[in-house]
Amino acid sequence: MITTILLTEVTLVAMDFHEENDMKFVAFERNKQGTGASRRLRNTGKTPGIVYGGEGEPKLIELDHNALWHALKKEAFHASILEMEVNGTDSKVLLRNVQYHPFKPSVLHVDFQRVDANTKLHMKVPLHFSGVENSPAVKIDDCLINHVINELEISCLPADLPEFIAVDLSQLKKGVSLHLSNLTLPKGVTAVTRGKIDPVIVSVVAQAEEKAEPGKAEPGKAGAAPAADAKK
Repeated sequence: MITTILLTEVTLVAMDFHEENDMKFVAFERNKQGTGASRRLRNTGKTPGIVYGGEGEPKLIELDHNALWHALKKEAFHASILEMEVNGTDSKVLLRNVQYHPFKPSVLHVDFQRVDANTKLHMKVPLHFSGVENSPAVKIDDCLINHVINELEISCLPADLPEFIAVDLSQLKKGVSLHLSNLTLPKGVTAVTRGKIDPVIVSVVAQAEEKAEPGKAEPGKAGAAPAADAKK
């Protein structure tokens, strides 16, 4: 079942996913451009956007702001192939950029890129961590777990794009970090490291020992010698 997100209406349709993780939304083509036109568009509750790439020319679009705002809160909207309908024509797109207002809860502009089924794409997908509470590092050695990387840049064909990558931390041990080479990537997916050799995903840090309380001698050390008796 394909979920339809009608971004030209205020109400956002329930967001379920079918087996291919596609999401569908409807937008309208806009003819006017420029700062003034975009400002007037936002005043009417719409958000200007653009769709580019593929064989078609860049196309200016407009979307309902409230529906878009709620859609952007969904992780899958950022890391899934989306199906966009404009003027009755469907196309596969990826969300590429969102411009937010610096202090108001509003979206100023949004970019989508058309997807070619036969061309590999580069995307950042979130890492979903699990099992840390059962790891020896936490359960036995009371270590601190530091997530060095929370998302991973990958390369794959659109059909192989995962919504997220699962990372099992249940085998973490004290003094041993989790590297990229320790991850099992989905079929057809390769990591883009940009020159980094086997980057650290999660580090394990032993908690610092508590400092001795003032006035108490450290274990294994003799207490201070009593002061010599005063000469009689």
